[in-house]
Amino acid sequence: MAEWDISSIQSFDKVIERKIRYDSTIVNHHCLVLEADSQSIVLFHKVATSFTMVAEQNELTIPEGSYTVAYYWRDQPFNLYIWRDENENYLGAYFNIVKNTGFKDNVLFFEDLIIDVVIFPNGEYFILDEDELPQPLAQMENGFVLQSLNTLIENIDSFLSQLIHDANMNFRHKEIIPLVNTKRFIGKN
Repeated sequence: MAEWDISSIQSFDKVIERKIRYDSTIVNHHCLVLEADSQSIVLFHKVATSFTMVAEQNELTIPEGSYTVAYYWRDQPFNLYIWRDENENYLGAYFNIVKNTGFKDNVLFFEDLIIDVVIFPNGEYFILDEDELPQPLAQMENGFVLQSLNTLIENIDSFLSQLIHDANMNFRHKEIIPLVNTKRFIGKN
């Protein structure tokens, strides 16, 4: 299990979210800690550039200026991004299948296992990126990716609704946005 040292972080500290892609490239995002305990961390991030995800005949666009409330678990094979607009309207959600989620030296890190699940505002969801796998899904990581995906899909409705409710109740934009716009957030690396 990856290291999980949260002893020095507090709510609204700036941290780096580090996604380690399957090809070993790294993507970093600056985030604020909303909540952390021995098993999970919740981060907040402002979407700087609009992006669109395509699933079958459907598109989900997350506009610039939207916000992400992101959930990471020490012992779960996925993480979750919930997207809301500036008025806190739910835009959609996104699960990454991952391994080795950890926290050390103000960096939340995880290894991305390619497969993702996008959830549209109407609750419809799609599995993404199966065409990018270097081997069949059933063989990826000795079956770990398929097993993790199946577990997620079996519980997605109840799990997601619970976390959307949690984000809406506990992480209100009006309390967080002033901190995102301060030098405290922007000025530190």
